[in-house]
Amino acid sequence: MEKKYSVSEITYIIRSMLEKEFPDVLIEGEISNFRPSSTGHYYFTLKDSEALISVVMFKSRLSGLSFKPADGMLVTARGSVSVYPKRGSYQLICESLKKAGEGSLLALIEERKRKLATEGLFNADRKKRIPLFPSHVAVVTSPTGAAIKDILRVLKRRNTSMQLNILPAPVQGADAAAVISEQIKRANMYRLGDVIIVTRGGGSLEDLLPFYTEEVVRAIADSSIPVISAVGHEIDVTLTDLAADLRAPTPSAAAEMVSASRDEIIQRVSVSQRRMIDALSMRIEKAHLVLNRFSRENLERNFSLIVKNYLLRLDESREVLSRSVKDLVKSAEHRVELVSNKLNANSPLTILKKGYAAVTLKRTGKILKDARNARIDDKINVKLYRGGLDAEIKEIIRDENF
Repeated sequence: MEKKYSVSEITYIIRSMLEKEFPDVLIEGEISNFRPSSTGHYYFTLKDSEALISVVMFKSRLSGLSFKPADGMLVTARGSVSVYPKRGSYQLICESLKKAGEGSLLALIEERKRKLATEGLFNADRKKRIPLFPSHVAVVTSPTGAAIKDILRVLKRRNTSMQLNILPAPVQGADAAAVISEQIKRANMYRLGDVIIVTRGGGSLEDLLPFYTEEVVRAIADSSIPVISAVGHEIDVTLTDLAADLRAPTPSAAAEMVSASRDEIIQRVSVSQRRMIDALSMRIEKAHLVLNRFSRENLERNFSLIVKNYLLRLDESREVLSRSVKDLVKSAEHRVELVSNKLNANSPLTILKKGYAAVTLKRTGKILKDARNARIDDKINVKLYRGGLDAEIKEIIRDENF
């Protein structure tokens, strides 16, 4: 007779074999679908390019953890392999967890982000203004997802007159990126909205992958219609968020951005009116203050003050100039007197006045200074202080000292 096992028996046999064979193993893989439970335990999946394994890390083991696990992290987990009988699935009971480096998926996304940023697709100067009161809104999302339900609920509450065009697209999976980008292009081609909302609810990193693709990012960047990206939870920032003209943290927030309620409009108008009145009142008050400065009394007083200052400066300048001219004249007179005295002292007439005479030899016409230059019978002219004498040399007296 063949032995017959119950489901529980075979499950516990497999569990016993796995626990015996793998009581302490190290497994390296990329974290995916990380979800902490309400009881404090961590549940996630470790995967590589070909397989995955479920992991549970109980609350009692979290005290030795130096970081918060997240999707895309490459980690090394230590623990034992066991079977969870309720599901009939094997899993790793994680005792410790260490970072092994950046996950390949996050590395790929980061590399793509740098490339697109270099091309300028995230630049602020590319952003278009979102219309305040759009009449048509195109929404690219899953028609059955939670995101469109949130948007419809908000629009119904805030502005029922808005026309909504839903462009259905899968928001996860291999075909999602191509369909999403195509729907964005279609919305532009047929002008299906004054603004486009690209949205989906939260999910793991793998679920959000279409919104990290170049295809969708370029479709958003090339859109002539303003695009609002509302993907995932508030903490998720996808590449479509960076490329879009505006990022909304949730689908509901995106709906609120495009549907200003009547109360909000009235409040905005009231605030704008109050600000305008305050601004005009301030300008009028400033104008009154400026005009008061140009009253007749103020102008006369200011002109009088200005003229008085100039008159005082003119009087001071005139006194300074007068003193300067007097000093210059006095100094010039003194210099003239000194030069005159010097000229008089050195004048030949002054010397002749003392009894000296100047003798000119008529033969040569030169002043005779040396008796050796004269001859007997030479005619000479003797210049005195007053008048002169013509004479003839009859005798020459030589100076023995020369």
